[in-house]
Amino acid sequence: MNLEKKDVLNVARLAGLALTEAEAERMTGEISSILGYVEALGTVSVPEEAAGSTDFSGSSLARDLPSPFSRTGEALALAPDAAGGFFRVPRILEEGR
Repeated sequence: MNLEKKDVLNVARLAGLALTEAEAERMTGEISSILGYVEALGTVSVPEEAAGSTDFSGSSLARDLPSPFSRTGEALALAPDAAGGFFRVPRILEEGR
């Protein structure tokens, strides 16, 4: 797949990254190469028995079920900033974004 430099620059802008022209050129080639490999993988035929079953109903694996967390206070005590039973994190986005 051939990615264009304008696409890389657009994604970089959306991610808040500043790329030099040289970086944009290099990333365009590298990402195009990666997307080419992904496209090629999409054409590979894999027999179902080799891919593994997606039916885990008879599996011995434990189900992933939510459970109450009884040590919230301990976790918040380790946080650099907490208030009102929540973790506080620094604002990283500008207003209006």
